[in-house]
Amino acid sequence: MSVEITVRQAELDDYEDVAAFTSDTWSDRRDDGDYIPRVFEDWVESDGPRQRTFVADTGDDIAGIVQLVRLSEHEAWAQGMRANPDYRGSGVGLRLVHAGFDWARERGATVARNMVFSWNVMGLGHSRAAGFAPATEFRWVHPTPDASADPGRQVTDDVNAAWRYWQDSHARNELRGLALHTEESWALAELTRGRLAAARDERDGLLVVQDDTSGTEGFTFRTRTYDREDEDGVEQTWAEYGVAGWTDRDAAEDLLAAVARDAASVDADRTRVLIPEDVGMVSDVAVTRTEIGDEPDFVMAADLTSDYRG
Repeated sequence: MSVEITVRQAELDDYEDVAAFTSDTWSDRRDDGDYIPRVFEDWVESDGPRQRTFVADTGDDIAGIVQLVRLSEHEAWAQGMRANPDYRGSGVGLRLVHAGFDWARERGATVARNMVFSWNVMGLGHSRAAGFAPATEFRWVHPTPDASADPGRQVTDDVNAAWRYWQDSHARNELRGLALHTEESWALAELTRGRLAAARDERDGLLVVQDDTSGTEGFTFRTRTYDREDEDGVEQTWAEYGVAGWTDRDAAEDLLAAVARDAASVDADRTRVLIPEDVGMVSDVAVTRTEIGDEPDFVMAADLTSDYRG
């Protein structure tokens, strides 16, 4: 396809064109469709030093969109990577992503990551072509909020114990040190001790399972609560936990009970907890009869110190 395309910062006037090609992106997989039309105006209005939303403009149409967000001094997150079906094959997707990479690298980022649903074959192929490489995979688990849940062991908010446990944990190794970011939803970044301290100090949401004999045996932290309508249009409050790790099946049961009790304390109706896509940890959860997401999600990473244009 021969068409002149300009990559530029997105504007509010682009909404109709963007919504036209994103509304039905996942109509065959998700009842709520693509999230881009719901967030586009907020993205544009909040663009600034921390984030930038790009579109590919043909003059008569919008051929694609992507947003880059700075999660730390050296980490960026790419999201909303969409190409207008009318312009697939034109190279618009690569141009957009590389413009985002350039923006992030100019601001000090050395890595950009993104997330792709494991069933999204086209998204996986596009990510690899753009310069992303496989990084890790995770799965959501969903303990039911329960104020009466009773972990068998002590649950503390010891930041140092949680941080020490994380450093040597199987979960950290499987996830390459990543956990949910506490400010950007659906984004993963390197977990820091500071974020664990903030979970304790700002949200009273650090949960550390400890035993007098064996020491620390697991931990998680609440990143946020948010409201979302279910399939019937009923609004529900969700409690989200950035990562969970544990030593064995019994510790998993205690930690999930701690999550259930904590979620009830913030009046949550539903939870989601990020764990590595690891057969041992997923099966530990299965033994507790806790709800598990049907499929994993993949995280990809691009080295911004390299020649990502190939």
